[in-house]
Amino acid sequence: MERLDKIFGSPARLRLLRLFLFNQDTTFTFADVAGRSSLERETARRELVELSAAGLISKKGVGIKAKYHVNGRFEHLGALDTFIRETTALSRERILAALKRVGTLKVVALSGLFTGALEAQIDLLVAGDSLDTRALAKAVKGLEAELGREIRYAAFETPDFRYRLGVYDRLLRDVFDYPHRVLIDRIGL
Repeated sequence: MERLDKIFGSPARLRLLRLFLFNQDTTFTFADVAGRSSLERETARRELVELSAAGLISKKGVGIKAKYHVNGRFEHLGALDTFIRETTALSRERILAALKRVGTLKVVALSGLFTGALEAQIDLLVAGDSLDTRALAKAVKGLEAELGREIRYAAFETPDFRYRLGVYDRLLRDVFDYPHRVLIDRIGL
């Protein structure tokens, strides 16, 4: 992803592009933009000004009531959207690095947005021992900022996961019966 950072000028601009292009039907306040992209306020403000000047982002209102959204009449919106969607992916190593402080991981599986199955109920499934839910939420928030999209996730302690697997829990079936990628399997799925 570092190459795209260079092409688009900065990692911050790339994060904002992803945020707006993956959520074209959403209007954001400035606080939403800075928070969801995990950028410092001044950096987010500078990049919003640049994207607005380019015509990609439209602004309605002033001050703290200002709202930002994708300009649907931007000349290259379709091409830019296709390019960003096709080049946005997180590597296995990046996902596992984000999750390393969550606990002792036994299963990490990806579905939904990571596999293109948009009707899936969750995108990330984590099972393990001594899971720290705050650390998991923080890790997911960091991944969301890089992707520009919300990640739906579920986490289970290992005994609960094994039980749910044994009773053919619907949520787990939605992951394992459809396209998915298993990053870690230490329980023998």
